[in-house]
Amino acid sequence: MKPIDCKHFYLDGRHYDLQINHLDDLTFYLNQIEKYGEPVLELACGTGRLTIPIAERGVHITGLDISERMLSQSKIKANIKKVRIEWVEADCRNFKLKKKFNFIFLPLNSIAHLHDSKSIEACFSCVKKHLATKGRFIIDMFNPSLNILTRDSSKHYPVAEYPDPDGKGTVVITENNVYDAVNQINRIKWYYKIDNKEEYAEELNMRIFYPQELDALLHYNGFIIESKFGNYNMEPFVSTSKKQLVVCYVNK
Repeated sequence: MKPIDCKHFYLDGRHYDLQINHLDDLTFYLNQIEKYGEPVLELACGTGRLTIPIAERGVHITGLDISERMLSQSKIKANIKKVRIEWVEADCRNFKLKKKFNFIFLPLNSIAHLHDSKSIEACFSCVKKHLATKGRFIIDMFNPSLNILTRDSSKHYPVAEYPDPDGKGTVVITENNVYDAVNQINRIKWYYKIDNKEEYAEELNMRIFYPQELDALLHYNGFIIESKFGNYNMEPFVSTSKKQLVVCYVNK
């Protein structure tokens, strides 16, 4: 398996929280948990952006992530909210917990950090071992846009703007990308500038999963797709959908 190459990108959970504070996926996951039950396992939980508000609803949830820095931030936030969550520092491709779950989810494009088939197979194998008999597994992955993958790599495009958590001014992030079609990796660079001072860059390489490919990977790894949504409002997946929200189970 290829090593996870994004850990450097997630060194400061405070910045991560400010970068993605606009997302609206919580209600979607709460609805799925109500439907399929608990306990719940969130893979690549990061700073607990979803884990903590789900736990606040009284749900028994475990959050697993490979980054110690991100989990440190999640524990601070959970203590403030006074919620009890089992945090696990582990690789989603190689973990062994002592219980099974009725609901497991891999949110917000996290699967894009798995760049090779062995990594994908290892992750899916761990999910199957931890999924209860009638459990469900959900993957959230964007629907690739050729307009974005093939755009002018010499230009910078806006990503986010937010106040620096250390009070140094306004953080402005832009990006460019070069698509590696052979390996299906979108090689992205994020350019950070704080208070219009010197700029620095971080690499973010994301594996691209096309709709039929993702469905086939799940099928050949023993999953049955129950439904596929194109957004968090649970509208059916179509070619113009921005998201691939795949709900699946294992035929045991």
